[in-house]
Amino acid sequence: MSRLVLRRGTVADVESRGAVVRLRVDVGGELRPAISYTDLSGEVEPGDDVVVNCAALDLGLGSGGFDIVHVNLTRGLDAPVETDAHVMKLNYTSLQNAVRPYEERSPAGGPHRTGPVAVIAMHGQLAAVAWAAARGGAAPRRIGYVQTVGGALPGPLSSVARDLLDRGLLATHVTAGAAFGGECDAITVAGALETGFAAGGWDAAIVGPGPGILGSATRLGHGGMAALDSAHVALALGCRTMIVPRLSESDPRDRHRGLSHHTITVLQMLLEPVLVPIPAGVPVEVGQHERAEFDVDLQGYAGSGLPVTTMGRTLEEDELFFKAALAGGEALSKEIDGV
Repeated sequence: MSRLVLRRGTVADVESRGAVVRLRVDVGGELRPAISYTDLSGEVEPGDDVVVNCAALDLGLGSGGFDIVHVNLTRGLDAPVETDAHVMKLNYTSLQNAVRPYEERSPAGGPHRTGPVAVIAMHGQLAAVAWAAARGGAAPRRIGYVQTVGGALPGPLSSVARDLLDRGLLATHVTAGAAFGGECDAITVAGALETGFAAGGWDAAIVGPGPGILGSATRLGHGGMAALDSAHVALALGCRTMIVPRLSESDPRDRHRGLSHHTITVLQMLLEPVLVPIPAGVPVEVGQHERAEFDVDLQGYAGSGLPVTTMGRTLEEDELFFKAALAGGEALSKEIDGV
């Protein structure tokens, strides 16, 4: 059975501050990059005595190029209890923390509202979907982002979500289920969607994992399977539901070239048909599901200042990935307009 890989160290320097603090920690004479979540372990300063989780960096994982501060022994042991919060995130772990659930904002007995929901399988799709969806219409659009399991659980780790919120391309960032630390915390994806449409005034929602993705090179053992659960939740709520496909023309792995096996598997296992937006002119089969082609503005997105890399590949190296995400945003836009 695996154990927590915890080491004691001293903060050598702080490189940047925010909801996620980037720093370096001296662990046994080795300077190691690390991050600290301010909302969990408090402020951190050079010279602080800390305990860091070293597992991901020791294993050389692609999504774990840093240690994570588990506890700050110098200034992190005197946080008060938030008495009006009564639901735990990361419950029954040493990192459990109390939140006010987003679901409690829904008006009791209020009208049930729905809207279109775009389900993504990778965080790298989020920016392009949100950009394309938010551009249309005469009035500003309120698009919520519900972060699920499948990738990183801490909401503050997503600089993309913060940027989209600052630009007005997202209205709200809700972390649901095991994910935590967004602008709002929901107990379930269903609760996040229902509350977002009923109380948050959302016109549409994007649902998918945080940065990084879990993977095992097997058919079912990967973070992309969270899309199956998210789509079923959206369908059960009566939302117009679409799966934004993961497409690639240059992924070095055969299983992800063309239509990724992540998307293929989810489409095969869905219990009801959904809309699958495809970039115009791309020959992709989606089985029992509704296939629709959309023209996309790749150059407009390229000049937007939003992320233009995926898995280390640039937009120019893998246009198809970004075209597919933009097609998802165009589909969401048209659903908002009722086209």
